[in-house]
Amino acid sequence: MASAQGTPAAPQAPVGQAPKAPAPAAGQAPTPPPLKLYSLGSETQADPFPPVNPKYFTADSPSVATVDSFLKAILGFDSNRIWRVEGIQKTMAAGVSKVTAMVSERGPNAKVQTAVFFVLPDGKHLISGDASGVSPFGAQPYAANRALLQARASGPAKGSASKDLMLVEFADLQCPHCKDAQATMDKLAADFPKARIVFENFPLTEIHPFAMQAALYGSCIAKKSSEAFFTYEQAVYDTQGALLPDTAEQTLKNAATKAGADPTAIAFCVASDAAKADVAQSMALAADVGVDQTPMLSINGRIIGVASVPYETLKSLIQFQADLDGVGGAAVSPNGVDLKSHQP
Repeated sequence: MASAQGTPAAPQAPVGQAPKAPAPAAGQAPTPPPLKLYSLGSETQADPFPPVNPKYFTADSPSVATVDSFLKAILGFDSNRIWRVEGIQKTMAAGVSKVTAMVSERGPNAKVQTAVFFVLPDGKHLISGDASGVSPFGAQPYAANRALLQARASGPAKGSASKDLMLVEFADLQCPHCKDAQATMDKLAADFPKARIVFENFPLTEIHPFAMQAALYGSCIAKKSSEAFFTYEQAVYDTQGALLPDTAEQTLKNAATKAGADPTAIAFCVASDAAKADVAQSMALAADVGVDQTPMLSINGRIIGVASVPYETLKSLIQFQADLDGVGGAAVSPNGVDLKSHQP
């Protein structure tokens, strides 16, 4: 199973149900409702999963419906993916529930995998069985991040003024992978004209010694205009190889000049507490939404690595998330016609 914030997979429609569990005996906890097997399409197929056993449903929360909605949000991107909840159990840790689900694909001889994660007492976070860390959980696992970013992602932006569909890029201007990701970001701007695309500084100072200075320059230039910032950003990436001890400062000044900034005024701004506070705020936002590397992209709160996802997959994922969030017709086709949303 992909982690809650990892590379995902397209809305699913029920094609079957698990057998009904027997009625509970007096004094026993109620058994879960019939569980759904999800798949896109209407073709009939054999159920690849083991029968649901009520004895593996001992926890009061989360509910089967919540877990189903969560799995749909995480896995539903892949039109071949199917799944079923097989257990929600109490653990020795008070309030921590163990969730087990079976995941497979449509078609004959598909491999069935077991996904295990532990839902924490707050009901809003989980720890994956593969030790990938704490991730959001719930029927709408990205809603909290989405609201946080709508409120606090104030970096330079392009595209729509609306925050209904926000693509927030966290990047380091000295990061080679961030430089490579710009072609992807440019394509997304063209393919999603209804999106608001925001840049947030996240300089990785331990490995990129000039990333902070580049971020400070960027913060100051963004005060002039977002358009000036994106010109500066591209100029830095174009000359990234010159971010060296003897040439880094002049390289950044040249990029600032190309963006139409006055070098003297920028020098004063870069040394100011306000510029440092601006970059620190961006870095704090990254930490608050779970970003710990670059380049990372938030799709309405869903955090993924830009460099790890093929473009067409990324494009389909954004449309899927937009549909889940009620932002229909977010993408455009190659001929410029709005693509109809595909609600599950």
